[in-house]
Amino acid sequence: MSRTSLALVLSLAVLSATPAFAQDHAHGHAQAAGSVAAEATDAAAAVDAFHVALKAGDTAVALALMAPDVMIFEEGGAERSRDEYASHHLGSDAAFAAASEATVTRRSGWADGDIAWIASEGRTTGQFNGRAVDRLTTETMVLKRHADGWRIHHIHWSSRAPG
Repeated sequence: MSRTSLALVLSLAVLSATPAFAQDHAHGHAQAAGSVAAEATDAAAAVDAFHVALKAGDTAVALALMAPDVMIFEEGGAERSRDEYASHHLGSDAAFAAASEATVTRRSGWADGDIAWIASEGRTTGQFNGRAVDRLTTETMVLKRHADGWRIHHIHWSSRAPG
């Protein structure tokens, strides 16, 4: 993806949905609780753009927002690169995002120089593969600022049934 295209995608994500994940998936409900430091708002916008891309099935944009050496932890498993994620769970994650509604209920974030972390809590509901979905979710992303914007270097996803 060209630098200009990526800048356009990130700009649109920021302008249309900050936080895009909370606003888009929650149909405009109130902004998530918590505190994202001012210096981390662009990193949070990159996280939101990643989720918007997944929901839209735009896997190329989702992958472009990840560093080649991204490490993804989910439910006790690990994928150790962007290529590994692309060949294993990216397609099913995009299908799941498209079939469900995710709401961010709390988000925190901090940045120091070129490193940021964004931690989100939420709820995902809907239908996927003929089954009802209702999960409380947590997500932590660690990002690094590159010359052409923030890139995701680590994701940790976890979820559980409510109650």
